[in-house]
Amino acid sequence: MNRGVSILEAVIGDEAAGWRLDRALAAALPVLSRERIKVLIASGAVTGPEGLVRDPARKALPGAFRVEVPDPAPAHNVAQDLGLVIPYEDDHLLVVDKPAGMVVHPAAGNPDGTLVNALLHHCAGRLSGIGGVARPGIVHRIDKDTSGLLVVAKTDRAHEGLARQFAAHSIDRRYLAIVAGHPPAEGRIEANLARSDANRKKVAVVGEGRGKRAVTDYRTLRFLRHSGQVECRLETGRTHQVRVHMASIGHPLLGDPVYGRPRPEHRAILKTLGFERQALHAARLGFTHPVTGAPQAFESALPDDMQALLRALSA
Repeated sequence: MNRGVSILEAVIGDEAAGWRLDRALAAALPVLSRERIKVLIASGAVTGPEGLVRDPARKALPGAFRVEVPDPAPAHNVAQDLGLVIPYEDDHLLVVDKPAGMVVHPAAGNPDGTLVNALLHHCAGRLSGIGGVARPGIVHRIDKDTSGLLVVAKTDRAHEGLARQFAAHSIDRRYLAIVAGHPPAEGRIEANLARSDANRKKVAVVGEGRGKRAVTDYRTLRFLRHSGQVECRLETGRTHQVRVHMASIGHPLLGDPVYGRPRPEHRAILKTLGFERQALHAARLGFTHPVTGAPQAFESALPDDMQALLRALSA
């Protein structure tokens, strides 16, 4: 089946005259990333004041441009109505409050029932396409059994801008965790992380010159019975970072089946509550809107299971 084509009109003003054409059109068309525009120009999809243009690097002339954008190809994953909580959404991105137990992206063993499947349903007909495919732009992930906030791109432009912020470590990400023992009032953990040599499904702290740099700042919010509630701010965002870093200083997350084992003083409480996941929640997410430039900040309350655990540990 042939895909349709959408026609976008753009006007390059005098202030952008002389810029590279791809840069000028990206500024005039916020829904398309510069990389996407480069591809469209090279494919012969852009017409300007002097006719068809194929060189993204040529100097832009002021005037009206016509861009033919193929409609996004359908994603391979099935759309599923899984009842997402969406604290914020606009034409470019959305913020999701993910429940514990939901995998972010389909993979072997999790072909459906994931956040991507749910987003395809929620955004049906409203995705301009990431790289020409009608799919949500996942720029970061949180573990299956971690709850909380993620930002998802709906357009190439938003995807590119958000990815740039994550690479620059300028995103404000704060997690709430319940850990074993009483950690110091505050601290900074700088320890490189890499896949464990002993178990490739696990992540481990490694020495200098190995793995990837990882930095977590934490502060203890309150002491509980043989445990504490901490806020962790991520400077980097490595796989299992909070879980591995807190375990590395002797304060693993309660309920963590991989990096901690239940201590005798916690077993009865965890069993009574049926608490079978790491006590970790992505509670705050802040970033600069990749299209409007406006600061964005979102907060998510602790889910019921972690609130119940706090109450039990406070009694």
